[in-house]
Amino acid sequence: MRLPKVELHLHHEGAAPPAFIRGLAKEKSVNLGGVFKPDGSYAFRDFVHFLSVYEAATSVLKTPEDYARLTKAVLEESAANDVIYSETFLSPDFCGGGDVGAWREYLHAIMDAAAEAERDHGIILRGIVTCIRHFGPDKAKAAARCAAETAGDWITGFGIAGDEMKGKPKDFAYGFDMAREAGLRLTAHAGEWGGAQSVRDAIDDLGVERIGHGVHAINDLPLVDKLVENEIILEVCPGSNVNLDVYPSLAAHPIEKLRERGVKVTVSTDDPPFFHTTMRDEYLNLARTFGWDETVFFEINDTAARAAFCDEDTRTRVLKRLERT
Repeated sequence: MRLPKVELHLHHEGAAPPAFIRGLAKEKSVNLGGVFKPDGSYAFRDFVHFLSVYEAATSVLKTPEDYARLTKAVLEESAANDVIYSETFLSPDFCGGGDVGAWREYLHAIMDAAAEAERDHGIILRGIVTCIRHFGPDKAKAAARCAAETAGDWITGFGIAGDEMKGKPKDFAYGFDMAREAGLRLTAHAGEWGGAQSVRDAIDDLGVERIGHGVHAINDLPLVDKLVENEIILEVCPGSNVNLDVYPSLAAHPIEKLRERGVKVTVSTDDPPFFHTTMRDEYLNLARTFGWDETVFFEINDTAARAAFCDEDTRTRVLKRLERT
């Protein structure tokens, strides 16, 4: 549980502690009725309802300063779980409505807060601009434009999240092409709800090198072989998958089967407070369920560090910190 950890799949707003969102709503006199359970945790019935609750909670984040405060809260929690490097999904749709100028202001505030957290807690953060699938291809193009305009050492990737059942990966190819031309590395949510074919489509139509979730690939063994042959990394979020009933239990989750077949898997929390998890919880539960020991977890973190969308100097720093174990 206390091993240094690398997390590649974390939604920035989705990592907001409920108390943080409640406090912000109170400051702004925003009514978030229906967002929380009586015990103060986030309330949702299923994945589609989760998306609406996520967007309602995000609605109180209205300024760059709000995002700076959010960044500090998220990174303090990650660092408390021994995460030394994290990549976070950021959507210009939520940070300035897809306007490049406004996006720059939000991004500046987030980066300043991340730099402060690195000084205070030793955690390194990098950003992956993420379009929202159910917002449609046009807004995805605007998000990609924001990504391309701010690509560099901190904004290092581009991806897509949201409702996998809306549209096809090829509908978003223009945005991914724009991001690729700007030198950004690519990932896509697939194989969580859309079945194995959605993973194949994301690889073939978007040219990604990582897949967010991707767990339903296990139902298509030739696809599994393709993942292995092309060294496609899976950003697996076991606690999220169980909490959303993608699988009925961790024992039924295919992460170990995928790993045994040679797929490069990593472990992340997705939207940790929504799914009542932390990186320490993920490790503890995987150890209990599959018998994973420190050797396996080192392998998982080494894979994640080598798959990270960061510059080589940063990667070297992260790998050295992992070696201390």
